Amino acid sequence: MKILRVATRRSPLARRQTSWVTERLAKAHPGLSIELVEISSSGDKDQHTPLTALPEIGAFTKALQEALHDKKADCAVHSLKDLPVQEPAGLIIAAIPTREDPRDALVSAHQEKLADLPEKAVVGTGSPRRAQQLLEFRPDLIIREIRGNVGTRLQKTYEGTYDATVLALAGLRRLGQEAVVSEILQILPAPGQGALALECRADDTRTRSLLSCLHNPHTANLVTAERSWLGATGAGCRTSAAAWAVLQKGTHHQPDHEPERGPHETLQLRWFFNGKRGEIIGPCADAAALGRRACEHTF
Repeated sequence: MKILRVATRRSPLARRQTSWVTERLAKAHPGLSIELVEISSSGDKDQHTPLTALPEIGAFTKALQEALHDKKADCAVHSLKDLPVQEPAGLIIAAIPTREDPRDALVSAHQEKLADLPEKAVVGTGSPRRAQQLLEFRPDLIIREIRGNVGTRLQKTYEGTYDATVLALAGLRRLGQEAVVSEILQILPAPGQGALALECRADDTRTRSLLSCLHNPHTANLVTAERSWLGATGAGCRTSAAAWAVLQKGTHHQPDHEPERGPHETLQLRWFFNGKRGEIIGPCADAAALGRRACEHTF
């Protein structure tokens, strides 16, 4: 019997995302035996240091990549927004599945929208990207660092430690928690937000073949533009950087049930970088080049 060892972080969201992947792999490959390799990343172990102060790049992904290098796992499931743009030697993103809604969501204890929060409300987020865009709408807000998994952040909000917190809509949906959303925010997301990345060793042709059935070329084009822009800017988690690529004549979010669009579609990439906004339009087939050209207009 064929065995595929899949590395995942231990958080409830990471395990749910990995289950989504493994269920589809098992259906696509009858007889495939899948073993989970649960790993605690340095970002998971340290729940107190602000995200912007964590000492290493890839705090949520490096331990999984080391498991691949050491052949303790065959593939790893990442949240793409956590994965550094520079791929480590010997590893490759073998598949990017269909993306969930990449937008951010506000969760408040009393189901208040951003405009309705009390004056000087305390909003929890560890993201400079989210903080700066929120303050554009509500300069009076008090932004306070928050760490922990989704359940912990929701608990801190409902207990009154924060008036509201900001979470990725994709994560809430995957955990079946969409009902807690007070408002879907009109701020730009992190590059790659809402997408997963299935990573494996570059020379492991068997695993690459097994994972290929989950690859969505449409999603890959969109996130390639976003991550190409991110890589060209040199921005990291300490920078207020956001990017969102969409089909120009499509909606802001393409539901999973819609057919994939062709490579000749036009792509619109919008970005936010330390308070400056911009956008660029070009063909999907040139997604990486489009991201690099966008960087030229960013500074």
